[in-house]
Amino acid sequence: MSLLEAIVLGIVQGLTEFLPISSTAHLRIVPALFGWDDPGAAFTAVTQLGTMLAVLLYFRSDLWRIGSSWLRSLLPGRVADFDARLGWYLVVGTIPIVVFGYGFREQIETGARNLSLIGTTLIVLGLLLLVAERVASHKRPLESIRTREGIFVGLAQAAALVPGVSRSGATITAGLFLGLERSAAARFSFLLSVPAVVLSGLYQLLELFGGGLARNGGAVALVVATLLAFAVGYASIAFLLRWLTTHTTGIFVAYRVILGAAVLVLAGSGLIR
Repeated sequence: MSLLEAIVLGIVQGLTEFLPISSTAHLRIVPALFGWDDPGAAFTAVTQLGTMLAVLLYFRSDLWRIGSSWLRSLLPGRVADFDARLGWYLVVGTIPIVVFGYGFREQIETGARNLSLIGTTLIVLGLLLLVAERVASHKRPLESIRTREGIFVGLAQAAALVPGVSRSGATITAGLFLGLERSAAARFSFLLSVPAVVLSGLYQLLELFGGGLARNGGAVALVVATLLAFAVGYASIAFLLRWLTTHTTGIFVAYRVILGAAVLVLAGSGLIR
């Protein structure tokens, strides 16, 4: 991978990781449009560590409060407050993506990166998000969430293993179906992404270095892309949380459907591969 490719793809990762438009899809589509090689699922997972640093920095006070409350709740005789319960919801909500991600890792890295599949999932999840917007009450705060609902959102996150679905898109959609406020659904989506992305990124990082990444010069491109993903990702988090306080997700629905249709046409005609 050239330095130019790393810069472009790092910016793309940061822009699209937290918006409900699928960073994995964009990291597959953009190289195809420019005639570059597919960077692969491993590249995506590792650069997500950059965007995960953005989440850790942006929500540092929330994560510290949740983590410390969760640990205190493990002590005998302690009653779990909301932050401790939220910590448990993040734990149980992460289990589905760990199980399915490891069980289907071969398919995720190969056949699941098909452009026709990506175009289809962009459209389907976009339409699901539209339905969720229409039927949701948008009234429930994050404090109202329960264990079974944390598991439900966790299952939605596991669906994002298929490129084009979008981790934030799937979890925000699930949150809206539960009646959460838009900003509450987005906040839980971001918090839930922390364990899964850290585990996935570290696993793929070990795989890449074990395969000789440092020896063939790929480490420089990976570091550049990850740092750019961090910087741009931080700005994307702030933008989306502000946007959803006063706007619907309609603009993302339209973008997903238009992009998905364009990918299907271009892939079907052989203009991109």
